[in-house]
Amino acid sequence: MTTALYTHSDCLDHVTPAGHPEQVARLEHINAALAGFPQLERREAPECQDEDILLCHPQDYLEMVTAAAPKEGWRSLDADTHMSPGSLLAARRAVGANVAAVDAVMAGDVKNAFVGCRPPGHHAEQSTPMGFCLFGNVAIAAKHAMERHGLERVTIVDFDVHHGNGTQALLWNEPRVQFFSSHQSPLWPGSGHENETGGHNNIWNFPLDPHSGGQDMRRVYENEIFPAIDRYAPELILISAGFDAHMADPLANLNWQTEDFAWLTEKLCDLASKHCEGRVVSTLEGGYDLTALAASVAAHVKVLMEKSA
Repeated sequence: MTTALYTHSDCLDHVTPAGHPEQVARLEHINAALAGFPQLERREAPECQDEDILLCHPQDYLEMVTAAAPKEGWRSLDADTHMSPGSLLAARRAVGANVAAVDAVMAGDVKNAFVGCRPPGHHAEQSTPMGFCLFGNVAIAAKHAMERHGLERVTIVDFDVHHGNGTQALLWNEPRVQFFSSHQSPLWPGSGHENETGGHNNIWNFPLDPHSGGQDMRRVYENEIFPAIDRYAPELILISAGFDAHMADPLANLNWQTEDFAWLTEKLCDLASKHCEGRVVSTLEGGYDLTALAASVAAHVKVLMEKSA
């Protein structure tokens, strides 16, 4: 089997104001880096259905975001989160790609998948866009896997440097999901404390000290996160793959190296091989130093490909 890459040129049409870190160039650099992997199975990200978004967000929120899309220029939903004329379709393709990727790995068409779309999703709450995010892409993927594929144990691992507050909020009362977030603390958005454990003890937060490095991260994962996943024996592993914990990233202060992302990917794929026939769907979240982002995504996808061979 192979690794699928889900992306779409429409995701380049989500244009943010000049100087915004979540910029078109992020995906351009990723696309250039992944062009060196011709064996990747490239698939166009489909536009989602409204029913997909409604798995996690209420109808009035979908209507609000839809109505907010400008015909020209930008519309600011908060100080950090902006929409251009192409943003709504890009966000719908990000959701659609996650749904399609889950379908593909569940059908056995591919072993695993990487969703290289933007805008990201892990900060969007039920009725609140925030942190560059409009819809909860990975949370929607989890709900799709449970509601439409009948899964009862889905693990989500969010290694973005910022806490995945949106995914946590969307799945707080979902007993079929085990959500892990490792993130720098203190740091925006200020959530993700260890006492935030969800309605069913299904939320696991691991704050990491500013200026800590890859060895600190590896200890947390080896001692806490991997054993908990192993005990849970998930039927599917979803990854919120943010690469802004890299030491070069301008928005945070962790000191991970590119090889740390490769190591983490390998360990998660090994757990997937043990428990769920290798089924992994990884989705792009943050990462704002363009060179470090491209290198880290390439390292991440290279491991996914090696594990799917």
